[in-house]
Amino acid sequence: MGEFVGHIDVALIVLYAFWVFFACLIWYLQAESRREGYPLENDVTGEYNKDPWLQMPAPKTFKLPHGQGERTFPNPDNRDTRPIAANRSSAYPGSPLIPTGNPMIDGVGPAAWAERPDHPDLTPHGDPKIVPISKATQFKIAGGSPDPRGLNVVAADGNLAGEVSNVWVDQSESLIRYLEIKFGKNSRLIPMNFALLRRAFRGGGKEYYVHALIADQFRDIPKTASSEQITMLEEEKIMAYFGGGTLYATPDRAEPKL
Repeated sequence: MGEFVGHIDVALIVLYAFWVFFACLIWYLQAESRREGYPLENDVTGEYNKDPWLQMPAPKTFKLPHGQGERTFPNPDNRDTRPIAANRSSAYPGSPLIPTGNPMIDGVGPAAWAERPDHPDLTPHGDPKIVPISKATQFKIAGGSPDPRGLNVVAADGNLAGEVSNVWVDQSESLIRYLEIKFGKNSRLIPMNFALLRRAFRGGGKEYYVHALIADQFRDIPKTASSEQITMLEEEKIMAYFGGGTLYATPDRAEPKL
């Protein structure tokens, strides 16, 4: 007994205590990381993963700011049960999906979108975060920068898609998020990161080039319910539509390069 006690000192006890604490911390962080997107499902059978290392944490309720309600995670009722408009190319997990309709509208592959809340993202002060510049009176186009309003928008097929009628700004980040384009009696939003400002091929000046879509596909860009704000769900659908266009806008884009 004396020999055993003789090999224990304060430093060793502290070391063992740190090991125990660190192991518990790793276990806690691993559990907390699974509040959304878990439990994992087999993409062929739909069965849950029962691995003991993937145990779910106890439900926790988060109160959202500015009276937007509460969200509880994990939530077994929060599963995505939408049918997928595509067929699996083979039976093994992870096999590609072959669209059965218009994948850009059906939300397949890069055009897929998550069911985010259907209300606007808010600034710390509770105001809609992304609005037309006419509603954000404290913003203006920086001096020396080209004003997008009035410039033409050209699609990937080289045809004129419309004209920029307005810009939508992010009041928290102080930058342009969307270009509003008008064509005929319709108007839609183009994500700013999908529009390339370039020298116009016809008539000189500047124009915006959108590689993701051809001209006829602009009419199917998801609409916003309001002309003065955009919800997080609407943002998700618009971004997904343009993302899907990079693969599905033309048949050759989905084909192998070699």
